[in-house]
Amino acid sequence: MLNQIVNIAGYRFVELLDCKDLRLKLKNECVKLNLKGSILLSKEGINFFLAGEKYQITKFIDFIEQDERFKNINIKNSYSNSQPFTRMLVRLKKEIITMKRKEIEPEKFTGPKISPLELKKWYDEKRDFIILDTRNDYEIRVGTFENSTTLPISNFSEFSDAITILPEKMKEMPLVMYCTGGIRCEKASPLMLNAGFKEVYQLDGGVLKYFEECGGEYWDGDCFVFDKRVALNSNLEETNIVQCFCCREPLTPDEQKSTNYIPGESCPYCIE
Repeated sequence: MLNQIVNIAGYRFVELLDCKDLRLKLKNECVKLNLKGSILLSKEGINFFLAGEKYQITKFIDFIEQDERFKNINIKNSYSNSQPFTRMLVRLKKEIITMKRKEIEPEKFTGPKISPLELKKWYDEKRDFIILDTRNDYEIRVGTFENSTTLPISNFSEFSDAITILPEKMKEMPLVMYCTGGIRCEKASPLMLNAGFKEVYQLDGGVLKYFEECGGEYWDGDCFVFDKRVALNSNLEETNIVQCFCCREPLTPDEQKSTNYIPGESCPYCIE
């Protein structure tokens, strides 16, 4: 499709001591290219979600890779028929993914990665391993890997406390963790290793890369994304899940039929 929108997501943990200057350069380039989305910058690295036409995205990647620190960033691609973002933001933050644990520095140490194809092979072979979802509770409701272990968190900053409820016996088992695009696991995996889990892996590229390489095998449901599309299926296509305007909870088609769902006013999760 000629005017199809390309959506990209990427991140890198790398020391950035020039965030203010970098913010201005990236904002100017994105405005010039008429891109929409968000870029987060901190001393620990960069995290971005951008959307535009193919030539605009290509020019942005060419621009950012002129900086040696951002060469060959692993980028996840998906497509949509309309722009999923309303504006262009470049923000400075203390962390590009908030954990509030100063000792966790993924640019210096993180857990080993397992490819989507290798994870699928583990499922195919019925290996004995733990698959741990590091995402928030509302994301988990939309979809998860088969037999996932989940944690009762509404924000990733709660993850480090939540793992204390996991059984001690898990520390002796192979454990694969995953999130949407991989960035949360870059922090979650060293935290788990520090907590005594002996064999910890992170799914390289997260759920979106798994969809790209393996489709939906061993995945139940859709994958929540943080833009107007709300959720993607295993073909990386927008689904019919919507978000409540008031509480931002994702709503399945069945939940949208509830008498408690009044668009713009309430849903089954916030009716009270």
